[in-house]
Amino acid sequence: MLWGRLARPNVMIKVPATVAGIGAIEELTAGGVNVNVTLLFSVARYEEVIDAYVAGLERRVSRGQPVDAIASVASFFVSRVDTRVDALLVPDSALRGRVAVANAHRAYGRYRERFADERWRALAASGAQPQRPLWASTGTKDPAYSDVLYVEELIAPGVVNTMPEETLRAFADHGQTGRVLSQSTAASDEVLRDAARAGVDLAAVTAQLEREGVESFCASYLELIDRIETKTAGSVMATERSDAVR
Repeated sequence: MLWGRLARPNVMIKVPATVAGIGAIEELTAGGVNVNVTLLFSVARYEEVIDAYVAGLERRVSRGQPVDAIASVASFFVSRVDTRVDALLVPDSALRGRVAVANAHRAYGRYRERFADERWRALAASGAQPQRPLWASTGTKDPAYSDVLYVEELIAPGVVNTMPEETLRAFADHGQTGRVLSQSTAASDEVLRDAARAGVDLAAVTAQLEREGVESFCASYLELIDRIETKTAGSVMATERSDAVR
């Protein structure tokens, strides 16, 4: 996969968008490492991610190091937000299935603003590439919603959308590309205000999703380590038996 203006495939190191991860994002970027910031749920955290990426690039420029070959994405998780928020709403609420897209739209608005401001223009003059928003968790989990909801509603210039195979095939079959995200987030902001009035604490929801995501990552990592240790132990035992036979 090619990113931006890069002429060669790139490896991206995943870093979760946690409090501890923010510092790592800046350090890795300053070191010239391409970063895929993952487990993003809140716009507030996204602001911190942008700051970390920009600060890392600025450190490189201050040292006279190149920035034109550095690429990064900020992976904003979408459908999980609706799954959690819908459970907090009354069954006939008009807000069901709308909060996640509104949250992502607000994030896209921040992307457009931050990567066009004076601070960014100075980096762009040195060849820096914007950190592109990446929509993750875009498979529809509620069968009452369109199976391409989180694709059609989030089409916009400069973004990446990662989809499960089932969603990709559905979009290839009947997805529509005519709609793109508005440059104005006014309508989405109103959806989020209505959700707050309905008792949805979006900050608490996204914080909980972040914690659960980190726990899931940790469980997968520990499972991987356990499998490696099991295979290593098996190989050692096999070698010892072979030596004994000799």
